[in-house]
Amino acid sequence: MQPLTSHTCKLTDAQASALEEYLRSHDFVFREVPYARFAAGKEKTQVVFYESGKLVVQGKGAQDFIEFVLEPNILQEVKLGYETVLNPELLAPRIGVDESGKGDFFGPLCIAGVYINPEVIAAWKTAGIKDSKNISSDKRIAELAKLIRGTPGCVHSVVPIGNEAYNRLYAKMKSVNTLLAWGHARVIENLMGLSHRMNPPPMRAISVQFALD
Repeated sequence: MQPLTSHTCKLTDAQASALEEYLRSHDFVFREVPYARFAAGKEKTQVVFYESGKLVVQGKGAQDFIEFVLEPNILQEVKLGYETVLNPELLAPRIGVDESGKGDFFGPLCIAGVYINPEVIAAWKTAGIKDSKNISSDKRIAELAKLIRGTPGCVHSVVPIGNEAYNRLYAKMKSVNTLLAWGHARVIENLMGLSHRMNPPPMRAISVQFALD
């Protein structure tokens, strides 16, 4: 598994004060950051605590900082690496749907969905699968797409909407959000048509929010 390089969490005022004291006593270099109560860095670790109460830890040393400083000394609880034990729903079988592209001009608009279960999640854990916006290489995205499609137990479906189809559907539906809702529903419908390949059955379908109402 790739080491964690970014982490966020909430701190109480008391925890924030304890962390700031730790950073000052361990030679972290402090700097000014907008909207931050304090920010400091040392070697491969950068720590920023915002006025909102959010803590951000970044850098190649983030995982060690979380495991050996933040959790035992500040939070006084161990979560890193035990997320699925503390929250078993993270492994619940589910369908996930998202879209990419803009069919009216650049096209096609592609709406994709996958079914995953604990075995699929375990298979992907060390593969580097993450939000495509955080992957800069088209070659790497193609490699991961091939891996996803070939993972035993994973069921997938893609609904591509080319330029002409997009414009035709938009003229009929009068709303991009309605068009997206139709596409997401269609993908979920396609996947449920393959439910005989899903073991165990999905507990929920998760879609991105593309409208506020």
